[in-house]
Amino acid sequence: MAALRQLHAAKQRKYVMLAIIDYDAGNMKSVEKAVQYLGEEVVLTDREEELLSADRVILPGVGSFGAAMESLRRNGLDKVIRKVVENNTPFLGICLGMQMLIDESEESPGVEGLHLLPGKILRIPETPGLKIPHMGWNSLHFPKETRLFAGLPENTYTYFVHSYYLQADDPDVVAAVTDYGIELQVAVEYGYIFGCQFHPEKSSKDGLAILRNFLNVEKEG
Repeated sequence: MAALRQLHAAKQRKYVMLAIIDYDAGNMKSVEKAVQYLGEEVVLTDREEELLSADRVILPGVGSFGAAMESLRRNGLDKVIRKVVENNTPFLGICLGMQMLIDESEESPGVEGLHLLPGKILRIPETPGLKIPHMGWNSLHFPKETRLFAGLPENTYTYFVHSYYLQADDPDVVAAVTDYGIELQVAVEYGYIFGCQFHPEKSSKDGLAILRNFLNVEKEG
């Protein structure tokens, strides 16, 4: 009977096919393991047909803005990402992956981002007593209610590793901020575009809750 109940539960469970963009410049494995821990199907891929057929897509990222954008463009993935977003597929950029959603970055002058959200990526200013990069746990503050942070309390702690931060042209897209000498914009939500400067996959149970919220966003159409 127990086996039959487990089989019935498995049939009732709704699985999503989530794709993580594989472009040789991201923290893909840790994100993959976090999503698998939540019980969801996931594939690492750079194939256009798989990315366009996925119910959710994640763009991870570590390293430099310029090198990562070069890698995306070399493989034609910048155009694929725009198609994914145009299809209203829930799309999440993590760390550098969030920065690449924006127009440009001080880290790599002259290199264009994906232009999915208007703004700039700026270097965190020097502040006495604070080291750059901003590394470790810091608290989130939520300027508005969002799907990405639904159910999470003010001052939720997440894990950061970054030297650059977002300055969005439209403050309404900002989903979370943190304090590090100045107020840093560290998450975005606009339609089906989401982004986290921090690493939800490394942020314990609250990070998993954020990933679960993203997985629960319904794809339109």
